[in-house]
Formats: sequence, C-alpha cells, structure tokens
Amino acid sequence: MSLLAARPDDGNAAATLTADAPAGGAGPAAPCAAAAPSDTAPLVDPSALQNLGEQLNSAAVAKGFARDYAQMWDQRYDSLATALHTRDQAAALDAVLSLKTSSSMVGGLRLAELAGDLEEMIRSGKLALAASRLDEVAARGSETVDELQFSCILQKH
Repeated sequence: MSLLAARPDDGNAAATLTADAPAGGAGPAAPCAAAAPSDTAPLVDPSALQNLGEQLNSAAVAKGFARDYAQMWDQRYDSLATALHTRDQAAALDAVLSLKTSSSMVGGLRLAELAGDLEEMIRSGKLALAASRLDEVAARGSETVDELQFSCILQKH
C-alpha cells in the first residue's frame, strides 16, 4: 500500500520534511522514541513509526505523518463527535475508522484500541453508548498528541 493511499491527511508531509538519513547507510533512522508507562500498554509505541519509516525507506516521511496526525487531531475528534451527536452511523463509522487506522500507524496504541471499541459500538448501532465515551476519546487523543509532539515531532534526529 502506498503512503498516499494509507493516509487520509492532506498529503503535504513530504514537502515540509528534511532528510533523516543515518550515518553509514545503515537504513532509516528511527522517527521517534517514547517511554512506556510501567503499569499499562504504552501510550505511543515508537516501533510503529520506526517500522513505517523502514517500510517507506524514509524516517522523515514517517515523522511527517506523525506531525500531520497531531495537527489533524482536533478535526478527527470533531468529525467523530459531530457524527455521534447527530446519530449519523455512516459518518461515525468513517470517522472512527480514520481515527483507529491513523492512531495505529503512529503507534497510538491506547487510542487505537479505544477507537476499536467504539467501532464495535457504532457497527452494532449503539451510537449513544459510543457518544458517552467521547470524553475518554478526547483525553486519550490529547495525551497521544502530547506524547507524539514531545517524543517525535520536537526531537531533532
């Protein structure tokens, strides 16, 4: 699958990136690293973006994807919240699948898992139940974006 096919974002990451080639030609540099809390699954799994960077032979593109993801968080959340509040099942499913897929691609494990739970609720028509978890989605999304910005986007490689 190509990066453009995989990413619902605006596709401008490559235009704003700088090369992150490691010395010695040993392959792509890791896009970022994140510390895992000891008592739970990691909020952000750094190996997901590293793997994406390796698949694309470009850590810079993977890092740009993380940057785009962070910039689009509010838009993704608003799309999901609006669809759930208006009880638009098709739009809610589209929004939650976008959230789940993109969160997974950047390594946002907890948010991707939560989006997966919401997907099941939406598919079974339990939109009110899914809407009742929007505060949790907002909190988890903000934490994920903060972690990406701290560990990936703001780090110089």
